[in-house]
Amino acid sequence: MRKVLILGIGNTLRRDDGLGVFIVRHMEESGTPLPEGVDLLDGGTAGFDLLGLIDGYDKIVIVDALRTNDTPGSIYRFSPEHAVERRIGYSLHEVGIMEVIRTLRLTDNDPEIEFVGIVPENITDLDTTISPAVLESVPRAVEVILDAATR
Repeated sequence: MRKVLILGIGNTLRRDDGLGVFIVRHMEESGTPLPEGVDLLDGGTAGFDLLGLIDGYDKIVIVDALRTNDTPGSIYRFSPEHAVERRIGYSLHEVGIMEVIRTLRLTDNDPEIEFVGIVPENITDLDTTISPAVLESVPRAVEVILDAATR
C-alpha cells in the first residue's frame, strides 16, 4: 500500500502565514475522512527537523501559504520544480522546505512531492487567526489536498 503524507507548514503566529498548519489541524479536528494510508502532519516551521518525520512516505503533499500576485484564497497545485522558480512570481514559505526536499532526495527516499498553495491576505500581523477571505477557501483547499493525496 502506498503511504502518503499531508504536511502542513507555516508560522501560526503570523496570521495567514500559518495556513498550511491551520488546514491540517482543521482536517484533524473536523474528522475529515482520510483514505487508507494517508497521514496528516503539522510541520510548523520545523525545517530540517522534518527529515526524520517525513522519511518513508511514497508521496508528500505539502500545504503552505503561496505568495503570488492573485486573489487571497486562490488555490494552486504544482510540483517542486515550479516552486523554486521565483521569476514566475511564486514564493513559498521561507522556512526552507525546498532545502528539506533536496536533502530528502539525497537519501534513498525520493518520494513524489506535490504542493498545494493557498494565497494569503495577511502574513505580517502577529495574530493567530486566518483572514476571512482566506478562511472561505478552506473547504475547497481540503478537496484539492485530498485529490492530490489520492493521485
